[in-house]
Order: sequence, then structure tokens, then C-alpha cells
Amino acid sequence: MSKHILPHALRIPALEKLKGKRIVLASNSPRRKEILRTFGLSPDIVPSTFEENLDISQFPEPHEYPVATATHKAVEVYEKLVQEDPDNAPDLVIGADTVVLTHPQPVTSDTSYSILPGIVQELLEKPTSKQDNLRMLLDLNGNVCEVVTGVTVVYPILTAPGYNIKSIDERSLVYFADNPKHIVEAYVESGEGIDRAGGFAIQEQGGMLIRKIEGDYNNVVGFPAASFFKLLDLLVEEDPDFLEV
Repeated sequence: MSKHILPHALRIPALEKLKGKRIVLASNSPRRKEILRTFGLSPDIVPSTFEENLDISQFPEPHEYPVATATHKAVEVYEKLVQEDPDNAPDLVIGADTVVLTHPQPVTSDTSYSILPGIVQELLEKPTSKQDNLRMLLDLNGNVCEVVTGVTVVYPILTAPGYNIKSIDERSLVYFADNPKHIVEAYVESGEGIDRAGGFAIQEQGGMLIRKIEGDYNNVVGFPAASFFKLLDLLVEEDPDFLEV
């Protein structure tokens, strides 16, 4: 068994194709690492040093922003590893970026909610302090946010520039309960949300604040595994040279 493919991995075309290949995750996120391990993939961890300072206002659609950041991360790590050791170049580099977007439309019922095109959304970064975290969560309380993860894979090809790039984005809606203020304050005081985009961790105590989600739960945690593996299977099916260079 390849060191990157764990024994419990499903025998799907993408994971079979990855056996014996060098796979790199351009992120130090323990959540992304754990999600991939759950599905049988254990990549090398080489965190990107990209500053993640793109201007979201320059993108026609806010969903393009995390895809662009994920692409910068993956390309930077791929080029660095190839330059450092061409004889041990990666076969696949995975970049990801997750953002939280708010929307001015309030949630007033249990009916389905959709992000409306053409309306400005606020990007919620990691809170800068507990006070900032409290502000974020009180704004989200009783409302909804959209969690978008961009995922980019970079792999070698024979033509210039020597690698190919494929990207996807996954979108999930997170509905916040109308929580009493003391619960929100207690969560903020725990410090759990201080290093999370949007200021909450749904897979931990932050789940107490959430009423429901629409979409991929793993995407909200930080990595849309189902869509990622479907992308790899599609590449195996459509590109006979995928991972063969």
C-alpha cells in the first residue's frame, strides 16, 4: 500500500491511481488533514506561505475569491518543491481556502434560503479579538452565512509551464439558531472560534449555535471531500495522462 493511501481507503479509480504517487497538501490545517485521512488519504504536509491578501472586491463573484487563493497556495508549493528537489517532485499538490460570507437578507422562517446574485456579501475573516468574535456571532445569530471552499489541484504535464491546474468550489449554507446572548458570550469566552473564519467551529462546541446546514458538512469544517474525490475521478476518466508524467 502506498504511504499516502491508507488501508481503509475505498477502491475508487482516483485513489487507485494515487498509489505510489507523491501527494502534498499545501496547508497546515489539522481539520483538512483529518478529513482527508477519514477517506484514506494521508498527504505530505507542506504549508503554503502565500499571504492570502487578494482583494475580494476585484472578483466579479465572491465565490471566485477562495478558488484564486487556493490556486496561489497550490502553485506556490508545487513550484517550490520542484525547484528544491526535481527528482522528488510532487505528483499532486492540493490547495484549499475556506471563507465565510454573510448576506443582508435575514432568515425569518424555515423556508429554503438562497444567496441572491448581485448583492454585496461581507467576507468574515478570522476574528482579531474576542470582542470582534462576539460582534461576528451576534451579527450571524438568527441569520445565515455561506461557507465557500475553493480547492485546487496541481499536477505535472509535459507542456509549458510544466503543470496543469484544476479547481472547484463548494458552497454550504449555515443557519444559526436565535441563541440567547449569554450562550454566544460563553462560546466566545471559550476562545474556540478565535482562529476560525467566521468565528465558529461547527464540529466542536460551535455546533451549539447552529440550527441546520444545507450542503456538505465537511465543507463547513474546511474541506469538501466528496467533491474533491469526484474531481479526481473525473480527471482519471477524461485525461489518460493524469498522474502519468
